[in-house]
Amino acid sequence: MDLILSLLQQMCVYLVLAYMLSKTPIFLPLLNVSNRLSHKLSTYVLFSLFCIMGTYFGLQISDAIANTRAIGAVMGGLFGGPVVGFFVGLTGGLHRYHLGGFTDLACAISTTAEGLIGGLFHIYFLRKGKSDQLFSPSVVFAITLIAEIVQMLVILIVAKPFDQAYALVSAIAAPMIIANSVGAALFMSILQDRKTIFEEYSATFSRRALNIAERSVGILASGFNVQNAEKIARIVYEETSVGAVSITDDEKILAFVGIGDDHHKPNTPISSQSTLDAIKQNAIIYLDGAEKPYQCSISANCKLGSALIIPLRTGEKVIGTIKLYEPKRKLFSTINMSMAKGIAQLLSSQILFGDYQQKQTLLSQAEIKLLHAQVNPHFLFNALNTISAVIRRDPTKARELIQHLSQFFRSNLKQDIETVTLKEELAHVNAYLTIEKARFTDRLEVTIDIDESLLTRKVPTFTLQPLVENAIKHGISNLLEGGKIRIYSQMSESGAQVVVEDNAGSYSPPADDHQGLGMQIVDKRLTNKFGRTSALNIEVDANHYTRMSFLIPNTN
Repeated sequence: MDLILSLLQQMCVYLVLAYMLSKTPIFLPLLNVSNRLSHKLSTYVLFSLFCIMGTYFGLQISDAIANTRAIGAVMGGLFGGPVVGFFVGLTGGLHRYHLGGFTDLACAISTTAEGLIGGLFHIYFLRKGKSDQLFSPSVVFAITLIAEIVQMLVILIVAKPFDQAYALVSAIAAPMIIANSVGAALFMSILQDRKTIFEEYSATFSRRALNIAERSVGILASGFNVQNAEKIARIVYEETSVGAVSITDDEKILAFVGIGDDHHKPNTPISSQSTLDAIKQNAIIYLDGAEKPYQCSISANCKLGSALIIPLRTGEKVIGTIKLYEPKRKLFSTINMSMAKGIAQLLSSQILFGDYQQKQTLLSQAEIKLLHAQVNPHFLFNALNTISAVIRRDPTKARELIQHLSQFFRSNLKQDIETVTLKEELAHVNAYLTIEKARFTDRLEVTIDIDESLLTRKVPTFTLQPLVENAIKHGISNLLEGGKIRIYSQMSESGAQVVVEDNAGSYSPPADDHQGLGMQIVDKRLTNKFGRTSALNIEVDANHYTRMSFLIPNTN
């Protein structure tokens, strides 16, 4: 009984060390089963040390040592597999052999065997898909009990003289089996608690981060301004439960939510030197209220006592900060500090994406204006000449043409938006064609046959008119008579093909990029809207036809 108590006392010292180490990053690899070499190496080093400590903490009995070495060997095998278990046991066994005694060889062999037993159970549980059993204290208790029984048998078989070995086993078997089995179970319980805490921490972090991401998605896409910043600050405040949240640009406060919102007002200049330093240095600044004191720069009676200031970036440029505050006598939780960095990265990405979208919109508008610039000068010149010729013989027709010309240019001025319905696009084309038909008189015949179901579908603005203009400029204008343009649709499994066809067949790709720029822009805007399957397709049969077409895909 005295031996059991002594071993349990030694085991308690052993477990206290284990508990202290469990609070350090050293134990993190043990919280998951992994085949990574770094994981196996750290498992070997850690449990080899526990093996050696178990020997030093042991009690000298009849030229032998009653010890808790088996805990390190068995658990090294359970976490690292048979190879790691073998080498952990071998390391602990060789250390014991070095200390001498009539059981030195037997202990070296048995300790190696115990590590191997732990490794074999490791393989068994993984193959059965029961890796969670490796973290069960009751399972570890049973495996260590088996390993200790094997150790006693090895001592009886190997140690000489047998009578002395038998007497030793009779004295230490029960105490060592109990102490090592209970110790291994308690050791695993410590790890299991650590694993549970880590998983709960990760789950809490992930849940809050996902909630923030879900609630804030798209808000900053419309701009980094006071209204959007206030929405983001409130979301972060609600999800993190900190004392206050502030968002600034590089000059002023955009939003402030929480304690102190009575004097931290939006649209006021940044007065905190720490915030200005964070922006200038592109660095996170943590004012913990102790070693680095925090004092509100606006009010001496402010209840906030600590602040975490994190820069917001677009690329390498700092455009502002997000600041989390806690009241006096309350420290930042680790989870909120870690999350704040992730929130800053999320917001920075959203701001960058918003800038990208705005630039894409400006680029699209520039492309539309470029198409306008290409058509307007020579079309206006031709239209005015046509009206000038008509006005003498048919003033009523001339007034009608002027109205269509006005409608065409009014439509151009309105087409700064990204998409219009196909019906609106056809109305724009009709205004254009009315004037062109007056110019070409009986040399131009136009038919339009578009399925009515397509008229409400959205297409990029200024898509059809450049195709029709191209058919006239590079086709009909080359014919002396009988010019025909057809605008029609063809249904297919993948969608509707919209076709602009002339009967001249005289189109050829321009020799210089400038002349073909209009078609390139139309093609690019179609593929941006619908994908590569909707790229502009051009077919030419010389002296017969030119077909320019694109696909409006089916909607899901």
